[in-house]
Amino acid sequence: MRTHGWNGSPPASDDEARQRIVAATMRCVDRFGAKTGLADVAAELGVTRQTVYRYFPTTEQLFRATGAVAAEAFTERVVAHVVDLDDPAEIIVEALSFCLDRLPHERYLSLLPALGRRDMFVAGVTSPMSMDLGRRMYHRLPIDWAAHGFDDDDIDGLVELTLRLLQSFVFDPGHPPRSPIEQRAYLRRWIGPAIAATRTGVPT
Repeated sequence: MRTHGWNGSPPASDDEARQRIVAATMRCVDRFGAKTGLADVAAELGVTRQTVYRYFPTTEQLFRATGAVAAEAFTERVVAHVVDLDDPAEIIVEALSFCLDRLPHERYLSLLPALGRRDMFVAGVTSPMSMDLGRRMYHRLPIDWAAHGFDDDDIDGLVELTLRLLQSFVFDPGHPPRSPIEQRAYLRRWIGPAIAATRTGVPT
């Protein structure tokens, strides 16, 4: 790792360098929005674009890393939102509703769609990284999955379904879009029975 640049304060390790690049990307998104580019991030850090490319070989990788960091913080908020609930179906419905309500306002999580790169977002909605983030969120929800009859395959299926639903609702919220109350009722009507069936061992 080279030590020049970085506004006179070079990182002590490659991990710190990556963290600082992601943090700088967030600051640039705050300032420039969807127009943020590698040149903006490099200027924010006081380094060349080649230095940024050394840690993130493509712009897509940088934006995905930024989104992953933001997703961890977002997960904390989702878990806090449902922490007082105890019914698995209600927890999933409320978590989904919270995500649909907040995602349009999460500039880091919506970075790729905001840039018009919908093909990347669509292709990556069930990518290994997205699935892993979804699993981590589901395992942090206040649900004893095993006690309710869910195994790892069930959770993976539920994560995939959730990601596909979020993708669909984000890109096409409906005509006209449902109100938050209507959205919860819709999800409760169609998601609730699927979760209840898995809990009781009824084939779906």
